[in-house]
Amino acid sequence: MRRIIVAIVSLLLPFGLKAQDTAANAGVRDYTTAVLWQQHSGEYRALAFQAYNFAQLSLVPRLAETNNGKKNCVVVDVDETVLDNSPFQGYEIRNNKIYDQKDWFNWTSKGIADTVPGAAGFLKFAASKGVETFYVSNRGVSELESTRRNLQQLGFPFADKAHMLFKTNTSDKEARRKMLLERYNILLLCGDNLSDFSNVFYREGKNTIEQVNAMQQLFGTRFVVLPNPMYGDWEKPIYKRESKTEAGKSQERLEGLKSY
Repeated sequence: MRRIIVAIVSLLLPFGLKAQDTAANAGVRDYTTAVLWQQHSGEYRALAFQAYNFAQLSLVPRLAETNNGKKNCVVVDVDETVLDNSPFQGYEIRNNKIYDQKDWFNWTSKGIADTVPGAAGFLKFAASKGVETFYVSNRGVSELESTRRNLQQLGFPFADKAHMLFKTNTSDKEARRKMLLERYNILLLCGDNLSDFSNVFYREGKNTIEQVNAMQQLFGTRFVVLPNPMYGDWEKPIYKRESKTEAGKSQERLEGLKSY
């Protein structure tokens, strides 16, 4: 009898493991459509062009407002603002991962990310008006050289160490923006995450929907937002139970949907 039970358990065990594996993989694959949309839809390209067209239209009148003797600059984020990392996201999904830092460093070290549509054209236009670009990114300083090389290969202006302010000890970019304000007029800020514009959105306990509503006049005029459906701070409040597994997070995403 004991042998029969052992045999049954050994037969059923792979199915139990397969069920657990399928549940975990399903959580990872929740992101597939978002990555596909960024990589294949004309709408993504149209929104990126639209954002940078607005940036160009907004830059000229802001130039006329500055007469304080400071130099002028625009501040841009890097990831999903000027560089498209969707191939990395695709790699992670195909390997049943959401984010692996080792994989990320391997990706950025290659320096092969493509440009976000419209980004280089806008920054070249800004340079033609005497406006410098600062790349304020939460990539680590160890990634600076490969990122610089990537930006230069794509023809981005001011792709040098002096204009690349990368993360050292905090993801809050406010201190880096304030440092720039000592010497420059920041005419525009471009990013895909709200904390790329103000640490009002970075500080915990803030209702970002209310903050966006309160600052609505700045979007498209001083703040230029790029589409990024793949990841971002917007996702964090969804995980109220702080699920540790991808299957748990997948369930919380499902529960977070509005319905009727």
